[in-house]
Amino acid sequence: MKTVLLAGGFGTRISEESQFKPKPMIEIGGMPILWHIMKEYAYYGHTEFIICAGYRQEYIKEWFANYYLHNSDVTFDYRNDNNQMIVHQSNLEPWKVTIVDTGYNTMTGGRIKRIQKYVGNEPFFMTYGDGVCDVNINNLLSFHQQHGKIATLTAVKMIQEKGVLNIGGNNAVKSFREKNIADGATINAGYMVLQSEIFNLLTGDDCIFESTPLETLAHEGQLMSYIHEGFWQCMDNIREKMMLEKLLATNNAPWKKWDKQVLNFEYKNEVNNG
Repeated sequence: MKTVLLAGGFGTRISEESQFKPKPMIEIGGMPILWHIMKEYAYYGHTEFIICAGYRQEYIKEWFANYYLHNSDVTFDYRNDNNQMIVHQSNLEPWKVTIVDTGYNTMTGGRIKRIQKYVGNEPFFMTYGDGVCDVNINNLLSFHQQHGKIATLTAVKMIQEKGVLNIGGNNAVKSFREKNIADGATINAGYMVLQSEIFNLLTGDDCIFESTPLETLAHEGQLMSYIHEGFWQCMDNIREKMMLEKLLATNNAPWKKWDKQVLNFEYKNEVNNG
């Protein structure tokens, strides 16, 4: 089953790095957050990916083009006017990755529509390329298959960042307590399962997936939510990036279920520099 990853946005709220690379290619632990998401899906056996690229799409293509070389033991033989590369051992994941230029200014629904020919008439996973999660992908898929609707999205609750006030009619504060997860609003965390019928609701490049298509599905009773009570975190700014770096550095990253090590240099350097 294919996994579609939206990776074409500008990432303006984390412009410190996104001015040089697409937001999903910003690294945590020395590897792009996009790679972390792919590792999540691969852990559950889903290893065929379609990346909807746009802004700086050449960066994504070049990174994957070099991924084989950077993860292999090689000999370069230039003797006798040769230009030969011998691969001795490769540590690559058994992935199939299709990278599609879905346009510079294309909206999310338009990007998904552009990769229809690569998906075909099969159900597929779809998520955003800027957030990590410890959702059980196969349980999500089973839930989707059981209800038989067109779309399932993973829903999480966002914790309030402030204390909670109980204010009376005369504006007097009647009580105060610290925040907890029950105070947060339920939001769409991505990590979706979609039937191919979704393409019928996607129009041109200006189609916003989260607007008319999802609203139509909800109105028709074809949109279900898979409630996830575990970890989910997007990376919208440097503060959130550093939080994810810290979780990796302290071996407390809930989304990291695989064995391959990732680097923690960037987080440690930030700590050492105050």
